[in-house]
Amino acid sequence: MSEPGFYAVIPAGGVGSRLWPLSRADAPKFLQDLTGSGQSLLRDTFDRLAPLVGEDRIMVVTGRAHRAAVEAQLPALRDRNVVLEADPRDSTVAICLAAAILERREPGVIIGSFAADHIIGDLASFRAAVTEAVAAAASGRIVTIGIEPTEPAIGFGYLRVGELLGVEGAPTARAVEAFVEKPDRDTAAAYLASGDYLWNASMFIAKASVLLEELGRSRPALLAQLLELAAAWDDPALRGPAVDRIWPKLEKIAIDYAVAEPAAAAGRMATVPGRFPWDDVGDFAALAKLNSGGRKNDLAILGEHARVLSDSSSGIVVSQSGRVISVIGVKDIVVVDTPDALLVTTTEHAQRVKAVVDALKISGSDVI
Repeated sequence: MSEPGFYAVIPAGGVGSRLWPLSRADAPKFLQDLTGSGQSLLRDTFDRLAPLVGEDRIMVVTGRAHRAAVEAQLPALRDRNVVLEADPRDSTVAICLAAAILERREPGVIIGSFAADHIIGDLASFRAAVTEAVAAAASGRIVTIGIEPTEPAIGFGYLRVGELLGVEGAPTARAVEAFVEKPDRDTAAAYLASGDYLWNASMFIAKASVLLEELGRSRPALLAQLLELAAAWDDPALRGPAVDRIWPKLEKIAIDYAVAEPAAAAGRMATVPGRFPWDDVGDFAALAKLNSGGRKNDLAILGEHARVLSDSSSGIVVSQSGRVISVIGVKDIVVVDTPDALLVTTTEHAQRVKAVVDALKISGSDVI
């Protein structure tokens, strides 16, 4: 049963640089099957949202280079619900441009933003949380679905939660007192022990008008630019010139900084705890755990024609080259073998892969 007046937005951008060289600019992680389900993370996201809103009420914001792949994977996606970015401008532009377009089309609409590359289990619990979040958003708050932490993870941001809000239809909704950046291990352990923190999964639900109003408080110039773009968006004769004129000037900033943090500080933020398995597959350590069933001493092997020999080893091997790979007596190893690049690291250092990609960009390499 779909939620009336609700629209889902899927920002499908980013390279997933911590999964290089598996994830590339021309083959980002949201277009790949990382779970063995037989379809991409993007398609998984679309399929779990469709029962909540209907296929006609899902908008995808993606790069021009990915349009053909997105439309091939999502044949039910309406053409008018594909928003193409001239080039990446981070999550504030992606989500708030969608909000501005949808508010013009349907004043008063509530939107929910859900990343294209996250993995979610227990769909019934997911849909129950979203339903509560929509009810809380109807009261004028910006709502995030916070994930109940299961370990002292250092790769996620955290939400510090406050009192129950007593919103009708959202019995578990609580105030968000602050957004907290990725902590060190000891701090994360203290957060977990306190019971006062949730993982920030960057799922935001709000009236489009409320989201735009909050952006205007912290970034009035950016809001004005996005409203100008939205006014031209549905007119083919106006959209191109508007994009050419405005897009290069748009500020790159994450929605956490431009909207969520100031809203939380001002008491205008709420959260609904998500009691379902969730992972943003942020690095190879997460991918190894996901594909080994969480068993410490297993070696996860990915690749349709992988030829891997292992003995007394754990971690993950991703093979796309067809070469034989032998892994003997190593723990928590990460090997990613592609035709033009080889990565060898450990799950402990998986977050540092992004630094390699940054260095390759500076050097002008074409393997990113």
